[in-house]
Amino acid sequence: MKSIIIIPSRMASTRFPGKPLVKIEGIPMIQRVWERAKASKIGDVYVACSESEVYDLISSIGGKAILTD
Repeated sequence: MKSIIIIPSRMASTRFPGKPLVKIEGIPMIQRVWERAKASKIGDVYVACSESEVYDLISSIGGKAILTD
């Protein structure tokens, strides 16, 4: 059985708008999550997002992102 990891990412959070791109020690949070998911070697990692900023970031580091509605 093949596994995949899907990381939901939403910039329009009411409690913390823009959270996925907030930098922690200079690295955007969503990138840190993606890196750790990749390191787990459980399966392919996808970031599901509705904003081009997140999509572009993940794509630029060699990740797979899916634009959602």
